[in-house]
Amino acid sequence: MRGSRHKARLRAVEVLYEAEVRGVPVAEVVERRRAQAEPPINEFTERLATGVEEHRERIDELLETYSIGWTLERMPVVDRNILRIGAYELLWAEDIPDGVAIAEAVAMAKELSTDESPVFVNGLLSRLMENKASLSL
Repeated sequence: MRGSRHKARLRAVEVLYEAEVRGVPVAEVVERRRAQAEPPINEFTERLATGVEEHRERIDELLETYSIGWTLERMPVVDRNILRIGAYELLWAEDIPDGVAIAEAVAMAKELSTDESPVFVNGLLSRLMENKASLSL
């Protein structure tokens, strides 16, 4: 059974997905979701979603650079947002161990995306982790 942080990460993917598809700021989606009772949005979900938005330009640049054979635009929207959360956790969330960030992103890809997605997510985030020390953030 997955814990509450896993559920919070899934909600963050939903928030980022909705903001991207609707073309609205993450804060607007968070605010609207807060007004609803279900599904609940907690501080961790909000921290992930707003952290991704805050660093999105750099995250997207890194995903584009380290993704082999894929442009950001070609990736499924779900995968793109799972990767954004994974990259954010790897590079900016100092309280999240690297292995946890990658494992959680892979688990979300298994739950939410295609059969090939977990391997792709694992490979791309592993490349980021390997190069973490040399990345200027």
